[in-house]
Amino acid sequence: MKIIFLGTGTSQGVPVIACQCHVCKSLNPRDHRLRSSIYIETGGIKIVVDCGPDFRQQMLRERITSIDALLVTHGHKDHIGGLDDVRAFNYINRRPADVYTTKEVQRVIKREFFYAFQKDPYPGVPEINLHSFGNKAIEIQGVHVTPIKAIHYNHKYVFGFRIGDFSYITDAKFITEKEKKKIMGSKILVLNALRKEPHYSHFNLEEALAIMNEIRPDTGYLPHLSLQIGRYEDITRELPPGVRMAYDGLSIDL
Repeated sequence: MKIIFLGTGTSQGVPVIACQCHVCKSLNPRDHRLRSSIYIETGGIKIVVDCGPDFRQQMLRERITSIDALLVTHGHKDHIGGLDDVRAFNYINRRPADVYTTKEVQRVIKREFFYAFQKDPYPGVPEINLHSFGNKAIEIQGVHVTPIKAIHYNHKYVFGFRIGDFSYITDAKFITEKEKKKIMGSKILVLNALRKEPHYSHFNLEEALAIMNEIRPDTGYLPHLSLQIGRYEDITRELPPGVRMAYDGLSIDL
């Protein structure tokens, strides 16, 4: 399995527009973060999790020329805003894009990209096949995917995913013990850590590290990072063994 972090930033990315803080002005490319997304290739099947506003830039940077499926964690703009750009894959691969998400998120996609779902669409709009999943395992062209349900804000939830020994969870604030059991035994766990201070809808660094310590993967990675987390080189020195800061373009093999 090959995994590439396409983006590791929060909804505004880093640097943030007009911000003059030491993080946003950092010259270290590992402090430059596009909106969170990840690429997974296993058994020849290519899957991208989330399709934010930086989707086009991410595909070009990694020279990705085809994808077999898009998995969407939830319906916030920083996770679906780039869906219009699947048009390029429609043209190159001569087929609609298969997008897997919940029925609730499908309603958001149909509202935000209404022009792609009209009966007589304008030529050249994105072609999207929507596929539903709930809190049960699904198969994507032979790849077994286990959704992991987590709370994002109040009663709003997001889904993470486990594929083999790899688990990916973003934008989570709380995970039940039942859902944690799905993660147990993961060799790699990716878990959001927005900042050091507590946040109402995302794990902070302390909370993410507590779950890492509970699950005990071989290696843990922290994405969905805001400028408030600090600079890559500073936070890296503070992390326990086996836990690393994710960064854009990081590629790992499992």
